[in-house]
Amino acid sequence: MATSAQSLRSYRIPTNYVIALVPAAVALNIVGSYINDALKLPTFLDMIGTAVVAITIGPWWGALAGALTNTVNGFISSPISLPFAVVNVIGALVWGYGVRWGLAKSLPLYFLLACLVALACTLMAVPIYVFLFGGATGHFSDMMTAAFVGMGQNLITSVFSANIIVSLADKIIASFVALAI
Repeated sequence: MATSAQSLRSYRIPTNYVIALVPAAVALNIVGSYINDALKLPTFLDMIGTAVVAITIGPWWGALAGALTNTVNGFISSPISLPFAVVNVIGALVWGYGVRWGLAKSLPLYFLLACLVALACTLMAVPIYVFLFGGATGHFSDMMTAAFVGMGQNLITSVFSANIIVSLADKIIASFVALAI
């Protein structure tokens, strides 16, 4: 009976892991975002630390790292990143639960998980882009959005099309860098 009671007990993450890993992940996300902005890359690079935390110590700790990233980035860099905290949180939840549900058992499954994270983040980001910022935030993907609008797509479809392309590349990179870490 003692064995089954122990197996029902939830696994507790040591506090020192959280204290060490969450701030390091936030710093990694902010540095990635800064490098991305400085080099004007067609990615975001602001969720690598979020992926590391979500995969290693849990989806909700990853969500905390993601929310803190956008909050800190909103104060030190640009307030545009504040509403996108929910995107970082969604990414953490999909990564964290995806790994726990077996989507990291092989590289093809892990690649699928990265694609699912990209889709979830895009579905969360598009309404923010369209309704809060009119479809543009000054990111590289705005040029793709403008091109899609110029080809006759409506704004929501254009923002989705541009964002899913950028997000797929970004989340695949973030997923595999997090795996390497």
